[in-house]
Amino acid sequence: MDSDLEEHLRAAFRDKLRLLTVPARDAASLLPSTRVLLKRREVAEVEQELQSQREDFRQRMERLAQRRERLARREEEHRDALLKFDAFQEAAAARRERALRRAGEERARAEARRAEAARLRRELAGLQWHRERLARRLRSLRPFGDYLRDVLASTGQFQDVLAMLVHFRVLTEARAALAQEAEAGQERLAQGRARLHQYQEEASTELLGTNNELAQLRTRLEATHQDVLQWESCWARAQSTATQKTLLLGQIKLAVLNLFQLSTARLRIPRNVAMEDTEAQLDMV
Repeated sequence: MDSDLEEHLRAAFRDKLRLLTVPARDAASLLPSTRVLLKRREVAEVEQELQSQREDFRQRMERLAQRRERLARREEEHRDALLKFDAFQEAAAARRERALRRAGEERARAEARRAEAARLRRELAGLQWHRERLARRLRSLRPFGDYLRDVLASTGQFQDVLAMLVHFRVLTEARAALAQEAEAGQERLAQGRARLHQYQEEASTELLGTNNELAQLRTRLEATHQDVLQWESCWARAQSTATQKTLLLGQIKLAVLNLFQLSTARLRIPRNVAMEDTEAQLDMV
């Protein structure tokens, strides 16, 4: 920028010098002092012109700087406006989102209120039906109320219908308790009868088993008695046979002993054999 300004001033100075140059014939006829004054005046005019151009250039540069500043401010304003517009759009989107969310919540609450209103209407209809049912039952029970009041007036024992009903309720509960107790007694009696029948059946079964076992034992006893008789008979026969054999053995031993004594006495052989050793006696005989 400074080099352009300097070049511009130099060009303007050269042009000014060309315009102010004194012709050669006039310069030769002038005095030196006059020429110096002319040169000084020319230089002053050139300096004034340069100063004027510098001032004009400075003013133009200032205007250009001011214009640049205005452009920068406008650009900054435009940037701020864009940022504000973006923020506005974001805020608008957020507000729209909140509005949509609130609208959805309002719709949900409205739907819930409609559902609650429908439920309350159904409940009201049910309560009205129940009230009508109670009213019909009250109308149907009104003759019984008149009857109870007549009974109260005829008995003269109670203060009001409620006391009479309480008394009869107590009697009814006592009767129900007695009936329940009687039923429980009947049930216990039935259970006792069932247990007695079961005991009788078990006793009959056990008695039958005992009789069968007794019959078996009797059969075994009779068989054992027969075996004993047979063994006793065998034992008697064995004892008789043993007695006979023992007697025969004794007779044989006695005969052998007599024969041994006769032989040894006749032959005069020493008797160095025991009397019980029948075999040795036979060998010697």
